[in-house]
Amino acid sequence: MLTQDKQQRNWKPIIQAFEAVLGKNGVVQRREELITYECDGLTGYRQRPAVVVLPRTTEQVAAAVKICNQYSLPFIARGSGTGLSGGALPGEDSVLIVTSLMRQILSIDLENQRAVVQPGVINSWVTQAVSGAGFYYAPDPSSQIICSIGGNIAENSGGVHCLKYGVTTNHVLGLKLVLPDGEIVDVGGQIPEMPGYDLTGIFVGSEGTLGIATEITLKILKTAESICVLLADFTSVEAAGAAVSDIISAGIIPGGMEMMDNFSINAVEDVVATNCYPRDATAILLIEIDGLEVEVAGNKQRVIEICKQNGARSVTSASDPETRLKLWKGRKAAFAAAGHLSPDYYVQDGVIPRTQLPYVLQEIEALSQKFGYRVANVFHAGDGNLHPLILYDNSIHGALEKVEELGGEILKLCVKVGGSISGEHGIGADKKCYMPDMFSSVDLETMQWVRQVFNPKGLANPDKIFPTPRTCGEAANAVSTKNFEGMERF
Repeated sequence: MLTQDKQQRNWKPIIQAFEAVLGKNGVVQRREELITYECDGLTGYRQRPAVVVLPRTTEQVAAAVKICNQYSLPFIARGSGTGLSGGALPGEDSVLIVTSLMRQILSIDLENQRAVVQPGVINSWVTQAVSGAGFYYAPDPSSQIICSIGGNIAENSGGVHCLKYGVTTNHVLGLKLVLPDGEIVDVGGQIPEMPGYDLTGIFVGSEGTLGIATEITLKILKTAESICVLLADFTSVEAAGAAVSDIISAGIIPGGMEMMDNFSINAVEDVVATNCYPRDATAILLIEIDGLEVEVAGNKQRVIEICKQNGARSVTSASDPETRLKLWKGRKAAFAAAGHLSPDYYVQDGVIPRTQLPYVLQEIEALSQKFGYRVANVFHAGDGNLHPLILYDNSIHGALEKVEELGGEILKLCVKVGGSISGEHGIGADKKCYMPDMFSSVDLETMQWVRQVFNPKGLANPDKIFPTPRTCGEAANAVSTKNFEGMERF
């Protein structure tokens, strides 16, 4: 056990210690106020933390972590709370360290193409800060207008442009970290490929289990000379998947390549009303081509040809910023629009080889029929990152358990064809039972060695990523038995 029983712990000196560092306004302890923090974007499980602290500086984060270390208190870092795998889910008797007030862009160096930000800075703010000078920040999750850079670091978030430009880890040069004992260290630097161990790479995607990032040095890119977005509509998902493979096989790497099925198309049009997506299409592809003007012109024509060879009914294009934004608006709103289709939905995040796309989509449809739940498919087609949204009604007793089981079968399918159980949402509390389906016991033990070096007491985001206890891997075969001790189930 990491902590004493909650009823036995004397919280008064702990609260006083936090208030001495953060002030009374920097500590949240009233039960009704803690409701705000009882879950992240994975709303099926909720647990109020014992206390929430709101630091504004690296030094305050370090002081708060030292108090947790002194009292052997488990702590969880949280940004905007948009995560979809329960990575910021509090534990009972835990402290939630929320970085949402750390929202300063500390410096911008256009000449060297970098910016230093605090973890609470919203993803889209970085591009807004540099776009006037012709630069942008490439990683762009669908939630980019509300998700924070600190959360992106924790989950190694991607986005629609990760096919060509990579995920968060490809755009982080250095980090200032608070380790689980409160020590402040710097890893990486201000230039790519620093000598020595890649500690920055180890930390990005570690989901808060190795410490808390308090300053992040990001790489910013020069805006492309020419950008064109194509929308191709198909009468079958398999034909759209074949077009994706053929485009990549032709040596063309689009800036982004996204697919949406008919469920998603109609949900988006009902809610966002782009009036761009054909409602009768079985699937659409959104393909963004960027680069030099002559390069974009040539690739545009080749992509149109490939789409039509694979049965596209029509291909429309947009080069002006306003129309391009309109085409992307629907895709960015797809998760939110799914709420129009069903009272609740459960989103998964698996990765498959592109060549397996037609087969996997057929299998997902078969699983949908078997379990009796509709599945809307929205995904990063270019890099095989699937986001199946399982539609259900949580008010029906037992529905969530069945939906989780269906989601688990989809993840196992991804592993079966040579893929992964996560592309950008992380493992968190939701998918840890499936880690043994992808990794051997030796692999998992080796990962734990790394965790223990940084986090020997196990205080930083405990019970995330790795299956606990060891029998959790067996529980993955019957997801309905999965239990989050001390948490209310909704």
